[in-house]
Amino acid sequence: MDSAQENERSAPPDGTDYVQVQQSAEFGELRSTFRSFAFPLTVGFIAWYLLYVLLSNYAGGFMATKVVGTINVAFVLGLAQFLTTFLVAWWYSRHAAAKFDPKGAAIKNRLDGEA
Repeated sequence: MDSAQENERSAPPDGTDYVQVQQSAEFGELRSTFRSFAFPLTVGFIAWYLLYVLLSNYAGGFMATKVVGTINVAFVLGLAQFLTTFLVAWWYSRHAAAKFDPKGAAIKNRLDGEA
């Protein structure tokens, strides 16, 4: 095989290829899968964070309630914010590896195969 044929096969896809991929049902399914996972998770996390902020500002008596010794509800909920952040990141990572990455790799392989 001569170098001209190799260059044609190894050339990156042009912009029309990306538009076709974006309009494909396969890409639409990937976007739908992502949105159905990420949007509810994001809304839930923001609601949980805003609840913590609102409780901190307007429910001082409740937040000052002692749980154990000098540890109060505000401290427990504050630590829960950190724990929730790490759990969301871990859950997203697992979900992406199981659901998004295989679909994305299939689209990429199809695009690379057509180039």
